[in-house]
Amino acid sequence: MECRIADELIAMAELDRTVADQLATSGALYQGYDPRIAAVHENNALRLQAIIAQIGWPTERLVGKRAAKAAWLIAQHAISQPEFQRSCRKFLDEAAREHRVPLWQPAMLEDRIRMFEGRPQLYGTQLKPDANGNMRPYTIEDPERVDERRRAVGLEPLAEILARAKPQPLPADRERFEHDYQKWLIEVGWRRPS
Repeated sequence: MECRIADELIAMAELDRTVADQLATSGALYQGYDPRIAAVHENNALRLQAIIAQIGWPTERLVGKRAAKAAWLIAQHAISQPEFQRSCRKFLDEAAREHRVPLWQPAMLEDRIRMFEGRPQLYGTQLKPDANGNMRPYTIEDPERVDERRRAVGLEPLAEILARAKPQPLPADRERFEHDYQKWLIEVGWRRPS
């Protein structure tokens, strides 16, 4: 097992959570993509890229369960790097076919990529706050069959997730937030200018 890499992946994911928790406590997390968390995501993605080049996708067999889940989290949060995130989805798809990662990992990354690309998600894993701050899923393709797809990849029914989802604070200026988000999607390459 790659112990040094495992420890590094775990530490990277813990830093991600720590910074996100600090930003959530201050309220900054809900006002836009804060540069502090963006830097963590970008640095983690660069290091994960190097790790993949060295050992391939860090599966549980290679780095242990906790570090393998950390690698997935880092890929899931590499939101300012569309091509890298898409390449991670391919690695995860292949690893899932070979039963080396749980099916929910590529499913959740697929939903995240679809959301940023402006396409409906398949599994309902990506949530956003409604006008009251209550969490709702982004648009879902064929919503009548979403729980069937979720069950196939080991996810619980969507209603159970929504029942536990805590309301999220809304941005102080929602119009500005949406404008900045749309601009960011174009700047990093998820969308093309209209």
